[in-house]
Amino acid sequence: MGQKFSCGISERLIAKYAGVTLKQMHFDADAIILAYKKAGEIAEKLGIEPPIPRLAGFTYPHVASLGCEVIFPEDSEPKPLPIIKENTDIDNLSEPDDYLAAPLIQKKLESLEKLLEKCPYAIKSIGHLYEGPATTAMLLMGENFLTLPYDDPKRAHKLLEFSAKSAVNYANIIRKKLELPIEPCPVSIPDDFAGIFSPSIFEDFVLKYWDIIYSGMQATERHLHSELLRANHLSLLKKVNINLFDPSADQYLTPEFLRDHCPCRFTLRIKEWEIDNLSIEELEKLYERYVQCKPEIISFSLCFPEHEKKIKALLRKARSMA
Repeated sequence: MGQKFSCGISERLIAKYAGVTLKQMHFDADAIILAYKKAGEIAEKLGIEPPIPRLAGFTYPHVASLGCEVIFPEDSEPKPLPIIKENTDIDNLSEPDDYLAAPLIQKKLESLEKLLEKCPYAIKSIGHLYEGPATTAMLLMGENFLTLPYDDPKRAHKLLEFSAKSAVNYANIIRKKLELPIEPCPVSIPDDFAGIFSPSIFEDFVLKYWDIIYSGMQATERHLHSELLRANHLSLLKKVNINLFDPSADQYLTPEFLRDHCPCRFTLRIKEWEIDNLSIEELEKLYERYVQCKPEIISFSLCFPEHEKKIKALLRKARSMA
């Protein structure tokens, strides 16, 4: 069986090629439609399927629904502001009466409605359903969360449980609002900050809260995205029945180590900096090396116009091995 692969176009390049800002890609239906029309020209050059119009990738709807303010710079990623200032604030956490009442959620829903009116086949989403529990706790509390499990483990558990349970409740409510199915299906958790917990406390502070989300979302398969896990974390993934692990841009878990030690299927990504720094010949050899490790899929993206020749070469290599 050949090697599966995927090739995309970065959102930043889509915006830049069309002469619109990243902020416009979050809220301006006309700018989004223009950008994705232009993105079709890039896709045609590469010989790949054109990307489907959508609101810009947004990872913070859940924490926005809980009250976090999110700042949208014109041409960089959104930045959420923590709402927990003191450890004792955790004692007063409560879920909102209406997850969709937050002004930013309302604005996102209005933007999506306008986009769907103009482009009915656009993706029906205002962003990620949630981040994983550790990442959500970090977003809600900021850097102070890093020491909380050691300084105040009881409140750390309370915050993580709140993060997990509210994630499921938000996900169900927004899916119902968007008339998306709520039924058993494969479920992915993106939890980049999970790796801040050492393996000795990982089961207690991470796995039990992943399980709340997977169970609450009726997962038929359990997929995980996390960039900070290390070698000693990998064996713990089987304790919560992870089926597919995406290390994304992690630079420490080598493809060979994943092949030999990951207890489940895994993905590999050719990273932006590798495409920037390696020659075409070196990228082709890197792809061949990745294939030897038998990942579920190998992904790469066009992020800068000057990388077009390299991406075309990677596509030729990928297609020849597919």
